[in-house]
Amino acid sequence: MPIPVPRKQQVMKERLVKPSWLKVKAPGSPEYLETKKIVNDHRLHTVCEEAHCPNIGECWSHHTATFMIMGELCTRRCHFCSVKDGTEDNLEPLDPLEPHRVGVAVKKLGLRHVVITSVDRDDVSDFGANHFAKTVESIHRHAPDCKVELLIPDMQGSQKDLKTIMDAQVDVLNHNVETVPRLYKKVRPFSGYIRSLSILKGAKDFDPATKTKSGIMVGLGETFDEVLHLMDDLRANDVDIMTIGQYLRPTAKQLPVREFITPEEFLKYKEEGLARGFRFVESGALVRSSYHAWQHTSPEPTSRDVEVA
Repeated sequence: MPIPVPRKQQVMKERLVKPSWLKVKAPGSPEYLETKKIVNDHRLHTVCEEAHCPNIGECWSHHTATFMIMGELCTRRCHFCSVKDGTEDNLEPLDPLEPHRVGVAVKKLGLRHVVITSVDRDDVSDFGANHFAKTVESIHRHAPDCKVELLIPDMQGSQKDLKTIMDAQVDVLNHNVETVPRLYKKVRPFSGYIRSLSILKGAKDFDPATKTKSGIMVGLGETFDEVLHLMDDLRANDVDIMTIGQYLRPTAKQLPVREFITPEEFLKYKEEGLARGFRFVESGALVRSSYHAWQHTSPEPTSRDVEVA
C-alpha cells in the first residue's frame, strides 16, 4: 500500500518553477535610494511597492516611479492583486493636498512622461474623477513640459465621471481589461469586461486625439486564441496601445500561476497585435502597464522619463 504524501508536499510539487527570464536583480542603486527618498518625503504611495512589481529596481534606478493616488486601500478585491482591501471601517477621505504633492514630486524627479494610477474607490461619489483631474492640473502647473498618462479604474462605467478626467487634458488614457472574458468571474469578480471596453471607447469619443491603452496578464489559464479575440475587441473600440505581461502571484492569497509564457510566445503576441493595427505593443514577461510608457509618446526617449501612478 503506497504511503500517502502530506498535503504540504503535494502543494510544493504543484508549484511551477520560475524560469530564468523572470529573475531580476535586487534593487539598491544610489538612484533607487534617491527615488525612494523623494517618494517617502512626499508621503506618496507607489504601485511599484504595493503590487510588488518586478521592475522596481530598474525603474527606480532611472528615477522612474509609479505613484498610486487616493490611498493604499482598494474597494474591489480582485483575486490577482495584493493591494490592501478597503472597507467602511478603514477607508479614509481623499487627501486634498495629494495632487499638489504629486506635482511637486514630478518636478523634483525631472520627469518628461508621468503615469498616474489609483486604487478603486467605489465609496467616493465620483469614484475619484475630480481627484484625478486635480492631480493632472497640478502636474501641468509644476512640470508643464511633462506628458501625462492616466491608468484609471472603471468608475462603474460612469461616462460623466470619465468626461471629468478627459477634460483635464491627458496624453494617454489607460484602463486595463486585465484578462480574457472567460476568466473575469475568477480573476475580477467585481468588474466587467464590457464595462471596461466602454470606458476605453468613451475616452476616445470624448477626445479622439488622446491615445488609449489597455493591458492584460497572461499565465492565468487563457488560451492563445482568446488573447487574439481580446485584441480584436480592443481594436474594435479604437484602443491604440496594448501591454501584455506575465502574471506573477504576489502572495499565497492570490490566484496561482497556471503557466509561464515563453519569450517566443510573447513575441508572437506582439506580432499579432501589430498586425491588427495597434500603434505600440509592449509584450514580455516583465512588462507591466506603465513599463516603458514614455516610448509610446516621446520620439526621443531618455532615462529621465518616468511613470507615476
